[in-house]
Amino acid sequence: MGKLDGKVACITGGTRSIGRAMADAFLGEGAMVVVNGRDPAKGAACLQEMGAGDRAAFFPGDSSKQDVVEGLVDFTIEKFGRLDICCLNSGGVQATAPVFQMTDEEWELEVDWNLNHVFWGMRRALQHMIPRQSGRIIVTSSVEGKLGKPGLPGYVATKHAVNGLVKSAAHEVGTLGITVNAILPGIIETDIVRETGPASAQAMGVGSYEALIDLFCSESSIKRPNKVEEVAAVAVLMASDAAKNMTGCLFPVDGGTLPY
Repeated sequence: MGKLDGKVACITGGTRSIGRAMADAFLGEGAMVVVNGRDPAKGAACLQEMGAGDRAAFFPGDSSKQDVVEGLVDFTIEKFGRLDICCLNSGGVQATAPVFQMTDEEWELEVDWNLNHVFWGMRRALQHMIPRQSGRIIVTSSVEGKLGKPGLPGYVATKHAVNGLVKSAAHEVGTLGITVNAILPGIIETDIVRETGPASAQAMGVGSYEALIDLFCSESSIKRPNKVEEVAAVAVLMASDAAKNMTGCLFPVDGGTLPY
């Protein structure tokens, strides 16, 4: 018996990094999972690696686009007949620049990927969950949703906004058997962090990617990067019946980085 036997989940950005770890963990607990990603080839490889047969499916598309996020929710319901768990996981640093140098286009990209995608997915999922009076919405936010870093204004601002959206939605559906929570990871050396890290290091004035990682680790109690599996373990808890009275929460998985 798994903690999520018979449950159906969808995950934006589910073919790699945190999203992939969530998918593996959910499948391991008995759930059926639809993962989203931009690259169909990576999606096919992901399904093959998972080896979950007809319990897993892939939905292609860029999760910074409204039709893709809403389409993922609809596809999941068409595929498996229901939606119990909606993980809005996509996001990351898209633009590195101080406020006075950030362009409108860079700002809009951050907002679409990190904030609007969460709103679009949450709204669509709730439209299906409210009539059933059951569901779990889990958002991947960041410790930067409570803190701030120079050179990353778009990322920091959108993560703060995501945390507020989670709290508001939780109050709206709290009596309907639906929970809405966010996980706030600390630094993890994911593919996205490796890709954007050098530019982020330059924008923050720390010199190199290695120095950036050292800085984030030094701010934590454990003095090391966090792991995707550690985030996925919290997602399993949030998706399970054990967390049925936990909602509107911002759960840090940060090795003690946040001061409160």
